[in-house]
Amino acid sequence: MYAPERRGHGRTPDVEGPITYENMAHDTIAFMEALGISSAHLVGWSDGAVVGLLVALERPDLVRKLVLIGQAVNHEGVPPEAISQLPNMTQQDIPPMLRELYDSVSLDGPDHFGVVFDKLHQLWANEPTFELAELEGVSAPTLVLVANDDLVTIEHADAMGRALPDSQLAVVSGTSHAALMEKPEVVNRLILDFLAPEQVTKLIG
Repeated sequence: MYAPERRGHGRTPDVEGPITYENMAHDTIAFMEALGISSAHLVGWSDGAVVGLLVALERPDLVRKLVLIGQAVNHEGVPPEAISQLPNMTQQDIPPMLRELYDSVSLDGPDHFGVVFDKLHQLWANEPTFELAELEGVSAPTLVLVANDDLVTIEHADAMGRALPDSQLAVVSGTSHAALMEKPEVVNRLILDFLAPEQVTKLIG
């Protein structure tokens, strides 16, 4: 299993210019090619789900199965209260745990957090902008996984599932956008079951 960091996240430094889903998808493709990974299952949470979706659309040869967690493909799929709060969002709205993680490992140093936040705020204000019909171009089997109190509505997640040619929808109850941390045993089992090889029953007569 590989867990690549996105630019400006973890121990991967920021670079000049904006952070966009497109350049993060290209980073992911370059990462796979550099390591000689001819194809893989891609699992993306939040922004990472959009990155995975773009890779699946641009380079279907690289993606065997796709897992999209807690992410809408356009702003129509985001709860109205979250959309209304977005323009006035500040660094203080970021969960303290995420800020502490950034400060502890970032090669750019704690003072650079504001720069990365401003880039991400610009990204979230303008993207993603997929039409649901574009999901028809995804050839990989896809799991759409959301929480019942997520940053994507269940109705939108269901519409995503119906637009994808080969998909499953899973809703984790009693959780928020942080479902991976709140119920890791449930989320992990859903993902692993989906990614497991299909069982072939052999009958000997």
